Amino acid sequence: MPLTRLDPIDRLILAELQADGRMTNVELAKRVGISAPPCLRRVRALEEQGFIKGYHAQVDARALGFEVQVFAMVGLQSQAESDLRAFEDRCRGWPLVRECHMLNGEVDFMLKCVAPDLSTFQSFLTEELLCAENVGSVKTSLVIRGSKDDPGVPFEVLEERLTKQS
Repeated sequence: MPLTRLDPIDRLILAELQADGRMTNVELAKRVGISAPPCLRRVRALEEQGFIKGYHAQVDARALGFEVQVFAMVGLQSQAESDLRAFEDRCRGWPLVRECHMLNGEVDFMLKCVAPDLSTFQSFLTEELLCAENVGSVKTSLVIRGSKDDPGVPFEVLEERLTKQS
């Protein structure tokens, strides 16, 4: 969807909801400087147009007992579109795989996985991922520490770019 379809108020609504998706419509309207009814209409329109894909709570994986986070770089034997889609479908069915990204270059897919312990991840790796049809290679990297985990997009960069264009 073209960026030009979003006016500054729409972008501000998205930025505010990205920062705090639990705020009331009244609070959101106040923050973006419009009244509540048009604010709600705009939010609904942003949802319908696909700019807002959903709402969720950002949970603390470690506090919930998921001590292990691993990035797995997967190489497939065939990169035919049907094989790529089949692998993506399989990833959607694996609960430990939280993100799946197809990449350009030496690696076909990057998976972000979480597990309660190393043994659980190892079982997934050896009994599921390595045995999956069309998987040719898997290289894993265990996350030691995370230093940044910002969801969404940097609206300030977008606004700066739009300001330079006008």
